[in-house]
Amino acid sequence: MLLTVLGCYGPYPPAGQCCSGYLLQAGGHSVLLDCGNGVLSRLRYFVEPWELEAVIVSHLHNDHISDLMILRYAMMVRRQTEPGKPLHVYAPQEPAADYQRLSYKNYVVTNPLNDQTSLDIGPMRFTFTRGVHPVPSYLTTVEHEGKKLVYSGDTEFFPALPQVIDGADLFLCEANYLRGDIDAGHPNHMAAYQAARAAAEGGVGKLVLTHHHPDRDSAAGLREALETFPATERAHPGSMFFV
Repeated sequence: MLLTVLGCYGPYPPAGQCCSGYLLQAGGHSVLLDCGNGVLSRLRYFVEPWELEAVIVSHLHNDHISDLMILRYAMMVRRQTEPGKPLHVYAPQEPAADYQRLSYKNYVVTNPLNDQTSLDIGPMRFTFTRGVHPVPSYLTTVEHEGKKLVYSGDTEFFPALPQVIDGADLFLCEANYLRGDIDAGHPNHMAAYQAARAAAEGGVGKLVLTHHHPDRDSAAGLREALETFPATERAHPGSMFFV
C-alpha cells in the first residue's frame, strides 16, 4: 500500500495548506481517507476524483468533509460527458443533517459506516473502531497482503487504543495537542505524546503524526513523541509512506 498525505492540518489550515486528506493506493485501486478543505486540488496531482474507488470519512466535521461539497461538481461535470459509476462515500450517519447532504443526485452515493462495517475495496480490507469525539468518529484499519495501517481520524486517547493498533506497520495518528493541553483538560483530541504511548504499547512499526495545529510548530509535538517512541515522523503535504 502507498499512503500519500494530501492535507494534514485541523481544525483549519495555515496559509497555503490543507485540512485532512490521505490517498491510499494498492493494486491499481485508490481510496481517499477524509476530504477536508483544499484536498481536492492536491488529489488531482495523483489521481482524478472519478478514478477513486471510494471516499471513506472518519467523521462529519467540516475540516474532514468540506471538499466533498466541491468534489461532487467534478463528478457531475465528468459524468455528463463520460458516463460511469457514481462515487461511493462511506461515512457515519450522525449528525444526520450532515450525512444527508453528502449524496448528490446520481453522482455521489453515501453509505453508512459504523464499527460493524467491513469493506473490501480492491485488495484492501477496511474495518472500523469508534473513537472518542463530540460526533461519531471512527479509526480506520486497512489490511493488505499481511500489512496493517491504522488511521486515527479524530479521537481522544482511550484505553483500548493500543489494542486497536496492535502490530500495525504504520499508525497515522492525530496530534493536535501538546502535553500542556492535556494537562489543562482540553478534550476531543490527542497529544503527540499520547499517540507515542499508544504506538509503543501496541508494538507499531512507524508512527506518523498528523492533524497538526495550524498555528503551532508541529516540531514541538514531534519532540514530545520521540521521547517515548523513536520511530515517529511528522506528516507533511506530499509525504509518501509504503506499507
